[in-house]
Amino acid sequence: MTKVYQKSPAFFDTFERKPSMQKTTHYCPGCGHGTLNKIIADQIAELGLQDQTIFVGPVGCGVFIYYYFESASVSAAHGRASAVATGVSRANPDSITISYQGDGDLAAIGTSNAIHAANRGENMIVFFVNNNIYGMTGGQLAPTTLIDQTSATSPTGRSIKNDGYPLRMAEMIAGLEAPTLVARVGVNNPRNIRQAVKVIKRGLEIQRDKKGYVFIEVLSQCPTNWRKEPKEACEWIDEVVCKQYPFGVFKDLAEERGAVERPCKRVEFDAIADQLGLTADDEDASQKIEMLQDELRFKFAGFGGQGILSLGMMMAQMSMERNMEVTWLPSYGTEMRGGVANCSVVVGKKAIGSPAVDNPNVLVALNRPSLDKFGPMVPGDGLIIYNSSLIDQVPDDLQGKVYALPATDLASEAGTVKAANVVVLGFVAQKTGMFGLADLEAFLADTFKKPSLLEVNLKAVKAGWDAAEET
Repeated sequence: MTKVYQKSPAFFDTFERKPSMQKTTHYCPGCGHGTLNKIIADQIAELGLQDQTIFVGPVGCGVFIYYYFESASVSAAHGRASAVATGVSRANPDSITISYQGDGDLAAIGTSNAIHAANRGENMIVFFVNNNIYGMTGGQLAPTTLIDQTSATSPTGRSIKNDGYPLRMAEMIAGLEAPTLVARVGVNNPRNIRQAVKVIKRGLEIQRDKKGYVFIEVLSQCPTNWRKEPKEACEWIDEVVCKQYPFGVFKDLAEERGAVERPCKRVEFDAIADQLGLTADDEDASQKIEMLQDELRFKFAGFGGQGILSLGMMMAQMSMERNMEVTWLPSYGTEMRGGVANCSVVVGKKAIGSPAVDNPNVLVALNRPSLDKFGPMVPGDGLIIYNSSLIDQVPDDLQGKVYALPATDLASEAGTVKAANVVVLGFVAQKTGMFGLADLEAFLADTFKKPSLLEVNLKAVKAGWDAAEET
């Protein structure tokens, strides 16, 4: 019999997070997250649970988990994964719900959510990765940082009088009545990894059988923020960390517990509207938009201050008012202070799987960096609309159909360069056929109550519409 060693089928073949790094994760060399990810993937595949699994990944070290596991995934705010996972589990009672959280997440801002989810005995498995520090934000003191352990915010070491004692989350969770399995394992050496595999498999089996809440704390090395070599970091867990956080199974009631069923009764929107006495004001509100495709993926990009996020919001708002499925995903960061800004808008006739837009059907680039960055991502049947007022050179490798729109100049002629985004709105609406000019004008009338602003924006949207008709 031939043994084949290969990547778990529960992983994607390539990780699309960055074009230049499709075979590697974002974890630092020597980090325990990669080992834990592999164990979870192997056990999901071995137990045949891949198609049932839904990951919940909050902001933190597990924030990019959706790039790695070929299963459903939901992102959550920092500390809120246990609350989100509760909703996921109840809305999808046949799923295997996995909440993947770090110590700076679950044991700090997310403690309340985690404790109450455990106390309710929700059908979920929580992987609590404890590396004694805030890993993603620069190595600050965490609730699990050891006594006298130094960090970016405790350079002289953790003080009991100032910071209190490190939290033993596994022991706290085990003290509650509802949890079914509570354990602490490590991924720092082969012996501990073998034990972790057994415990994780046990936890996933409990989830498969719907026997309630599982909490598995995983001691993980963080060589980067500990300022240690990987080998030294692994040894430090056994020599030091385990004195505060001993390994073990603190609770296992799986054999005496039956399945926990919480059917989620689905209520149709019309029934809710009837109870609240709501009626549609617009007879056309339920009419679907005519689109080039069943799902359009927009990327709006430019400098901060050009109204990029507002442009995306207007497109999303108008689509939503026409009873379409809509997502709007803004990009925040340095662009709010003048850098490159972008937002992704997805409009569809059916439920939208992800708000992320990697290959847009329609790209609007109001500056050269945006066209250079996102232009090559547009497929051959897509539309590329660029601001020719500011862009005088177009990349050679563009596949989509390219339109030059002097948005800034047209906005200036309408009365203000600030209306360049409204010029684009008119152009995009005409080219995609999603809205008529009358629809745009009615929307702007509802949006801009000041007559002088409305007049300028009506001129701007008409200028964009006319420009589209002429090309």
